[in-house]
Amino acid sequence: MSYEPIAAYLAVRLTQQQVLSARPDAPVVPDKPRPRRVRALRTTLAADLHRVAAWLEPADPCPVPAEQR
Repeated sequence: MSYEPIAAYLAVRLTQQQVLSARPDAPVVPDKPRPRRVRALRTTLAADLHRVAAWLEPADPCPVPAEQR
C-alpha cells in the first residue's frame, strides 16, 4: 500500500472541523415550527393524560401527615 498524504491531511482537517463545531459560541439553529395540527394533538393528549392520572391517583383533599400513618 502506498501512503497518501492528501488522505492524512483531509482526515486531520475534517476531524478538526467536527471537534470544533460544538463550541459554546457556535450558532444555534432553531427547530422548525410544528404544524398546528400537531400542537392541537399534543394539547389534547396532555389533557387526556392528566384526566387519566387524576382518575388513577386522585389528589387527597386532606393529606395525612407522615407521623400519623
